[in-house]
Amino acid sequence: MRTIGFVVNPIAGMGGRVGLKGTDDRLQQARERGARPRAPDRVREALDAMAATGVDIALLTYAGVMGESVARDAGFDPEVVGEPEAGPDADIGETTAADTRAAVRSLLDRDVDLIVFVGGDGTAVDVAEALDGADVPVFGVPAGVKVYSSVFGVTPRAAGRVAATFEAVTDGEVNDIDEDAYRDGRVRSELHAVVTVPRAQQRQSSKQLAGGTVEAVAEGFAEEVRPDVTYVLGPGGTVGAIKTELGFEGAPLGVDVWRDGELLAEDARESEILDALGEDNVIVVSPIGGQGFVFGRGNQQLSPSVIRQCEIEIVASRRKADQLGVLRVDTGDADLDEQLRGWQRVRVGRFERRLMEIV
Repeated sequence: MRTIGFVVNPIAGMGGRVGLKGTDDRLQQARERGARPRAPDRVREALDAMAATGVDIALLTYAGVMGESVARDAGFDPEVVGEPEAGPDADIGETTAADTRAAVRSLLDRDVDLIVFVGGDGTAVDVAEALDGADVPVFGVPAGVKVYSSVFGVTPRAAGRVAATFEAVTDGEVNDIDEDAYRDGRVRSELHAVVTVPRAQQRQSSKQLAGGTVEAVAEGFAEEVRPDVTYVLGPGGTVGAIKTELGFEGAPLGVDVWRDGELLAEDARESEILDALGEDNVIVVSPIGGQGFVFGRGNQQLSPSVIRQCEIEIVASRRKADQLGVLRVDTGDADLDEQLRGWQRVRVGRFERRLMEIV
């Protein structure tokens, strides 16, 4: 049996057909223009496809318009795990983003195999926020005006089939755009999160509007800097962008040591790095283009003695990661090289990390 959590944003997509390019904060205006709910039909398509797979499904959902009503209409007998703040009989216009987040958090407490949500990119952002790092897979039934994220099925029916039958997972990006700018003809996209999603051919690709540049990598790193941690920043342009984001220039071809806003050592030698290390240390390196070496080429200051006292964060632009395929190490210490080999997470965007193998 597969246990699936199910959350519906009942106003998703209402603004599209009436020319609003989205429904966030525009529900009344959409109704004044004659908009009709779109989500229920999309939900029914997904649920019918899910049932047609023949997989035994236990469905958990929120009361009324947030999932229960259409699930029962589709022949399911769902377990209701909560209700919107306005109550189980809330109208379509009475549910909120806070209700979506609360529903997701309730489902996380129920050990579900997958959370299926119905909406667009704005709903996906709410779902990702409620996950708060939880590694439960999620999948979107496309019903919103904006569906740029790579967390949706290509159609509602595809989403239903994938939800019932997927066997493996991967990473998916949650993007959203500024609706006001979109209405003015300008596309401003932001990568909000990376979540776990089913691996499937019928999952749509992300619309790549931002998030893969060196600048995005640097911004994402700087946002996650931890206090009282010593950062050992290696050479190269990508790490150089991080140094700039942290507020100092550093040595373009050298190693700099930084902690809590203070440059402890610039263009440091091994001994200076070792002297500057604290209790918690992180080495930040970028692979050499065309070679893939993260240690042992151009950064020998990062010796085995230094590496063994540090966590390792590898950063690269998406383009470089695509070109390299694999990573390499040559620290001069065979035992350490063997320990470092295997799959490593590489930051390739503001939020996105990609698994790459050190061979």
